[in-house]
Amino acid sequence: MTIKPIHIIGGGLAGSEAAWQAAKAGVPVILHEMRGVRGTDAHKTDGLAELVCSNSFRSDDAETNAVGLLHAEMRLAGSLVMACGDAHQVPAGGALAVDRDGFSAAVTEKLEAHPLVTILREEVTGLPPADWDQAIIATGPLTAPSLAEAIRAETGADALAFFDAIAPIVHFDTIDMNRAWFQSRYDKIGPGGTGKDYINCPMSKDEYDAFVQALLDGSKTEFKQWEGTPYFDGCLPIEVMAERGSETLRHGPMKPVGLTDAHNPTVKPHAVVQLRQDNALGTLYNMVGFQTKLKHGEQVRIFRMIPGLENAEFARLGGLHRNTYINSPALLDGSLQLKSRPGLRFAGQITGCEGYVESAAMGLLTGRFAAAERLGQTPAPPPGTTALGALLGHITGGHIASDDEPGKRSFQPMNVNFGLFPPLDPGTLLKPEGFEGRFRGKDKALAKKRATSARALADCRTWLASDPAAVAAE
Repeated sequence: MTIKPIHIIGGGLAGSEAAWQAAKAGVPVILHEMRGVRGTDAHKTDGLAELVCSNSFRSDDAETNAVGLLHAEMRLAGSLVMACGDAHQVPAGGALAVDRDGFSAAVTEKLEAHPLVTILREEVTGLPPADWDQAIIATGPLTAPSLAEAIRAETGADALAFFDAIAPIVHFDTIDMNRAWFQSRYDKIGPGGTGKDYINCPMSKDEYDAFVQALLDGSKTEFKQWEGTPYFDGCLPIEVMAERGSETLRHGPMKPVGLTDAHNPTVKPHAVVQLRQDNALGTLYNMVGFQTKLKHGEQVRIFRMIPGLENAEFARLGGLHRNTYINSPALLDGSLQLKSRPGLRFAGQITGCEGYVESAAMGLLTGRFAAAERLGQTPAPPPGTTALGALLGHITGGHIASDDEPGKRSFQPMNVNFGLFPPLDPGTLLKPEGFEGRFRGKDKALAKKRATSARALADCRTWLASDPAAVAAE
C-alpha cells in the first residue's frame, strides 16, 4: 500500500529533524524550504539546519544540566541533529559547539540521500491545503509574512514576538594572543575539549567602565515598527544588559570567575570577554554573549576597545531580527497539533520553545507523532518526567496564566530547565555513598539534578521501546 507523504514546511533544525524521524519510521516526507528561492533577514546560505546565531548547543552534561539531558534523550531517539552535531563538534569546554558549515552540510547531505525524503525549494505562502492531511509547520522565528498572516487568520489570535540578537564572529589570526589567553572557565574539559577551549580577553576596572559607557553611548539600530516587542532574556543585546546597571555585564557574559590571566596571573581581571571557536579549522571565534543591535560601524569601533581585539577583523557583525511564536498552550493539543485543524502540527521556535536543541527536539516529536498517525497508530507523547516531555508540557499548557491582567497571554519562550520537571518521588533523593556532613545546599541540589536525570533517561528508554513510530521503523 502506498503511504501518503507528510509535508513539512521549513528546513531549519526542527523541520530537518521532523523529516528524519518520519522517514526513519518508513513514512515518505516532502520538505518545503524557501531558502534558495527567497532568503531571510538572518540566514546566509540555503543549507538545511543553518545555525544563524551561536554555534553552541550549550551544555552536554547529561547528569546535572537539563539541556545536556535533552541531548542524551535525543541521541537515544536517533536524532539527526545530535548525530551531525557530534560529528562536527569543536572544542567548547563543557558545551557542545559545532562547526556551523560542516554541521549544516551534513544535515543537508543526509536528508538529500534518504530515499523517502524529497526536498522542494519553494515558498509556501499559506496554510497547507486540505489534501496535505498530515503537515508540520516548522518555519521558525523568521516565518514569512504571508504564512504568518495565514496562521493568524486560522487561529484568530495575534502571534507573539520578541527581538532575537546575533553575536559577532572574529577572525582568529587578528586576535592579539599577547593580551588574550586560552582557558575554559574553571579549566573544565568538555566534549572534544582540553580545558583551554575559550579565548579570554581581560579588562581592568577602568577599561571595563569605559567599555560599558561606549555601549550606552553607541548608535543603535532602531526598529520603530517593533516597538513594545519584548526581548527574550536568554538572548539580550549586550547594550540592553549594560542599560540595566554598570555591574550587569561583569556578572553576566563578562564575569571573570574561574579564569586566571596567563600573562598576569597575580592580578585578577575585573571583567573578561570570552570567544568560542566557531568552525573546525579554528579560524573563526564568536564573541560569547555579545548579541547586539549596535550599528555595524559602532560595533567595530567599540569591540576594538576590548584588550586583545584592538585589531580584530570581523567575519560577521552582530544583528537583530524579529522572532515570532504562537500562543501554543491555547492553540495546540498535547501532540503539537492545531486544535482547530487536526493533522496540522507546529514544531520548533514558532511553538514558543527557545534554543537550537529545544527546537530540534520539538521537530523530533512532531515527526514521530505525524508518522504514527500516518501509519494508523496513536501518537505516544513522552512522559513528563523526561526532558522531551517536560518541554512539551510547558509548550502545550505548563505555564501559569496571569491573574492580575485577565485576558493577557503570559506564555513566554522557554529553554528546557529542571524547573519544568515534576518533583521526585518521596525517598528518591538519598545522600550519596561516602558523603560526610550535612546534606543540604549545593550538594543536595546536585544530587536532586542527578536523580531527576537518571529518572528521565530510564523513562525515556521505556517510552522509546513502546513508541509506535519506533516500532514501525523496526
